[in-house]
Amino acid sequence: MSILEGRRVKLRAMEPGDVERLYNWENDTAIWSVSNTLAPFSRFQLEQYVLGGTQDIFTTKQLRLMVDLVSSPGGITTIGSIDLFDYDPFHRRAGTGILITEPFRSRGHAFEAMNLLIRYAFGLLDLHQLYCNIAPGNVQSLNLFRKLGFRRCGIKKDWIHASCDWQDEWMFQLIRHDG
Repeated sequence: MSILEGRRVKLRAMEPGDVERLYNWENDTAIWSVSNTLAPFSRFQLEQYVLGGTQDIFTTKQLRLMVDLVSSPGGITTIGSIDLFDYDPFHRRAGTGILITEPFRSRGHAFEAMNLLIRYAFGLLDLHQLYCNIAPGNVQSLNLFRKLGFRRCGIKKDWIHASCDWQDEWMFQLIRHDG
């Protein structure tokens, strides 16, 4: 079993066949508030993004991996994506975020995928810390990242403009204490 494969899910690089899936996810206005998306993406933009995905994290300072079920009847079932962003090799940190699509939420897939990413980030990339930003109303994400050991370390007041109102955003960190 590889560092990017768990009991039920595995993480893999993006492929050209993922463009349509990414197009649907990135243009789903229901999740724009958690992804800070303000405008739709074209298929062309996403094709260029996937094709440019051959560059490594050291060049682009970001990495998107697809989350697949390990044993899926009828072939591969891609259930989400997981990101490292703002990769800083000098300070050995990166931001992270995850999307698991319905109907695969609340089944432990996000927890397992994030654990794989943590193992990759702390093991292979030798990061000292990961961080994430979560709106206080995003209960599923708050529960997930707390369960993973992330601790709230800050509050960005009135950080998110949503529905003619301002919302705070909480910052969480997971610090590796063995290195």
